[in-house]
Amino acid sequence: MFKSMIMAPPDPILGLSKIYHSDTKKNKINLGIGVYIEKFHAAPILESVKQAEDLLLKKEISKNYLAIEGSNDFNNANQTLLFGPNDSIISKNRIRTVQAPGGTGALRIAAECIAKYDNTINKKRRIWISEPSWVNHKNIFFAAGLEVCTYPYYQKSTHSIEFDKLIDTFNNIVKPGDIVLLHGCCHNPTGMDPTIEQWKMLSECAEKNRWIPLFDLAYQGFDNGLQEDLIGLHMFCKNNPELIVCNSYSKNFGLYNERVGACTIITENNNHADCVLSQLRATIRAIYSNPPAHGAAIVSTILQNKTLRFIWEKELKNMRDHIKNMRKLLFNTLNKYKNSKVINQDFSFINNQKGMFAYIGLNSNQVIKLREELGIYLVDSGRLNLAGLSHKNIDYICNAICNLYI
Repeated sequence: MFKSMIMAPPDPILGLSKIYHSDTKKNKINLGIGVYIEKFHAAPILESVKQAEDLLLKKEISKNYLAIEGSNDFNNANQTLLFGPNDSIISKNRIRTVQAPGGTGALRIAAECIAKYDNTINKKRRIWISEPSWVNHKNIFFAAGLEVCTYPYYQKSTHSIEFDKLIDTFNNIVKPGDIVLLHGCCHNPTGMDPTIEQWKMLSECAEKNRWIPLFDLAYQGFDNGLQEDLIGLHMFCKNNPELIVCNSYSKNFGLYNERVGACTIITENNNHADCVLSQLRATIRAIYSNPPAHGAAIVSTILQNKTLRFIWEKELKNMRDHIKNMRKLLFNTLNKYKNSKVINQDFSFINNQKGMFAYIGLNSNQVIKLREELGIYLVDSGRLNLAGLSHKNIDYICNAICNLYI
């Protein structure tokens, strides 16, 4: 059996880190993997997380299994963070949440549950993802047995959303019962999000054409704020009775290796919600039985404690502000080298992007050249992690990028 197996291709992002660590260049810089890092090139543990762990250590009395759907405290805190304590979705009991091993796990749970039910129109349930999208989206949904389609999203020549083509696809090609994956905020990899008016048009389109929105929310709090980053989601909730949200606590809590996420499904009524929860439980039981406890306990402890939540929100703002400052630094330094080298290249589009990435428009050959010759590591799409920038390395990076245009 194993003799006949062939090597699987390396992961485009995690595989990049392996190459980076084996690189012997002294000045190598990792701008690939989407992790918020501090000046010592490590993902910091937030002070709010440390204090929450101290509290948990003192009061913990058991290491027993969690329920299949995870911690009730975590699931309730997750719903409140997304919709507020008084939202009618919660008060009318139309919502169910299951804890998941990270945002990736949440997406896979949703995918497996969706794939169980054949579409009445299509032989195979279809899910639509943006072009481009996070590289693992296609893997997750394809592995679950869904047909993965793409909708136009980003125009490279103008560095903007192709909204006319996007809405035309949703109106004329996406069928009732299809799933459409939307990035809740800080689109990965482009950093380009719909405007408020565009979110409104998309939500009305979903209602009219009866396709089902699935929100991937990995960066809540990294654009304008915890509630401000939910504008699109909340707009969809007004018009659409059914909706799926998969969110992650890796970025905004810095809990990367704790694998904390949630899959939340909103239905038309309480009875439908109970049926959905039963299927989510059955799906989870067949994959990993029940989730790990520690990371979810950290999140629920912080969200339910006024003092810790205040500390966490301040830390989240600091991360958000730092990323925005690095974006400005990148733009200004690129302009400095562009002008000195007399290069006809406009980098202003970088200022329109949101979140922890800059999608700088390099092709794969340019990315490989930066990696092999200078030890500057970007994802092949040209996505750059702003958190990896610093005042020490910014000149080296921007000079190298501008040299690609000579």
